[in-house]
Amino acid sequence: MDVFADRPGAGNPLAVIPDAEGLDDDAMQAIARWTRLPETTFVFAPTRPGASYRVRMFSPRREVPFAGHPSIGTAHVVLEAGLAAPVDGLLWQEGAAGVLPLAVDGEGPQRTISVRTPRASVVEVADADDPRLAQLLAGLAAGGPDAAVLPPALVDGGRRWWLAELADERTLRGADPDWDAIEALAHATGSMGLCAFARAEAGNGDYDLVVRAFVGATARFEDAASGAANATLAAWLAHNDALPGAGGRYVVSQGREVGYDARLQLRVDGDGEVWSGGRICNVLSGRIDWR
Repeated sequence: MDVFADRPGAGNPLAVIPDAEGLDDDAMQAIARWTRLPETTFVFAPTRPGASYRVRMFSPRREVPFAGHPSIGTAHVVLEAGLAAPVDGLLWQEGAAGVLPLAVDGEGPQRTISVRTPRASVVEVADADDPRLAQLLAGLAAGGPDAAVLPPALVDGGRRWWLAELADERTLRGADPDWDAIEALAHATGSMGLCAFARAEAGNGDYDLVVRAFVGATARFEDAASGAANATLAAWLAHNDALPGAGGRYVVSQGREVGYDARLQLRVDGDGEVWSGGRICNVLSGRIDWR
């Protein structure tokens, strides 16, 4: 399926195995390596009270404790397969990050699902001329002191991301990342890499914020649509009273620069909890034979 998308090819792809009983760690990792998708998830019966189901997530290289788009896509498949039903509008997902709620709104192709992400914390706030960041941000043409942008920050929301605001949407969309600098930054600070963002230009579309997430920790690639990175960013924006949109809700455009066109729906509720979600588009269903 495609997550954060209303049509095939627009969102972040995901494979879900809804009946994973009997698969061991090696088999799950091998299947994830074989699909070559950003993540493949495996659904099991829950083991904790109140959980609707249990999930394990694997990238082609390793198991992942938590990620946004696999959580949302897995919940969609669980609903489609009739493995669980919302209670008071919520599913409860058991995983390595604990038991997390997912809000289900609507039905069918118009349905949206949002996961309440782990609480984020600010690890460090840096200056744009910090030697670890200066070359990288200069290459991206990040906003200077007069651009009315937030300072770069390292924020931990289950995965650590450096967050940097660029002066405007056009600058961000045309930015050419320095992959050597991104990889060095990721390894030096134990982070995924750099999540750069900018406010949407008026009249440009149905979104409030543009995001590009450059991963340098495990492989060099630009993420098509990252629920976890955007949730970490939402927490940083809320921390600075700088949320776009209205009522704590806003929409993100991500992935256009790498051939996608995802829309992520972010919400910061009255308790300061961040919900990251969107729509899901079925692309392929069938049977996997892994003997």
